[in-house]
Amino acid sequence: MRAVTVLATGPLALVQDLGRPGNAHLGVPPSGALDPPSLRLANRLVGNPEGAAGVECVLGGLLLRASASCTVAVTGPAAPVSVDGRDAGSHTPVHLRAGQEVAVGTPLSGLRVYLAVSGGLAVPEQLGSRSTDVLSGIGPAPLRAGDVLPLGPVTGPPVGADVVAPLSAGDRLTVPVLLGPRDDWFTDPAAQLAAAEWSVSPESNRVGLRLLGPALTRAPDLVGRELPSEGVVTGAVQVPASGRPVVFLADHPTTGGYPVVGVVPPDRLPALAQARPGVRVRLQAYSAS
Repeated sequence: MRAVTVLATGPLALVQDLGRPGNAHLGVPPSGALDPPSLRLANRLVGNPEGAAGVECVLGGLLLRASASCTVAVTGPAAPVSVDGRDAGSHTPVHLRAGQEVAVGTPLSGLRVYLAVSGGLAVPEQLGSRSTDVLSGIGPAPLRAGDVLPLGPVTGPPVGADVVAPLSAGDRLTVPVLLGPRDDWFTDPAAQLAAAEWSVSPESNRVGLRLLGPALTRAPDLVGRELPSEGVVTGAVQVPASGRPVVFLADHPTTGGYPVVGVVPPDRLPALAQARPGVRVRLQAYSAS
């Protein structure tokens, strides 16, 4: 059987594909890779369809053994990659023979790296996806040493490139936020956002990026008011009672009872997914009108 065996996982390693969107009416988050461009790239490098399941690994520490000949690629921020102790490099297809081990070290910057294997990880699907959802528990459990992950059939040859630039993850981010739908719950929300700088909390996870710093001030007539639970989308910037924003990521709840001051566009969420604790974040408001 074509498979890889997990020998070590680092802080957290999860099976992820491009998620299970379209199930919010069932209370199921979209889930999927928090940095989809990096997973797509890893799959292209090994000859997979872009949506094949791979491993999302927080801060490296992943060690896998191949049971059969296969090709792997590691993407995201630059990270040390070795095969049987010899440097192999990230962002390039790497061939493994049966019995060889591939190790992924800690990325030089950023938070999450992605490993794809030719054929993709063929773990069972749930609701049309192989992704792990840490909020609902849908999908495979977080990886543990000793797990054996079956591989699907190889569908295409590895695709190399002369230069594939690793993701650059800085220590400061400025992220656009489309105001609404509850920006009227705050006093001059655009000005408040423009004046504030937050840092990423160590309590952030796949559910949401929690920000530490100044509290947003509610409009005087809404102080202490409660909001009925309503639907929220990925990227929603929810403001709980503390006043410190939370940016919902892929495993977010589908409803929430705190006002959403704005929404981060989907193409800017991968940068937030790579933000380590302590990274400085500014939210730059704009309006659709």
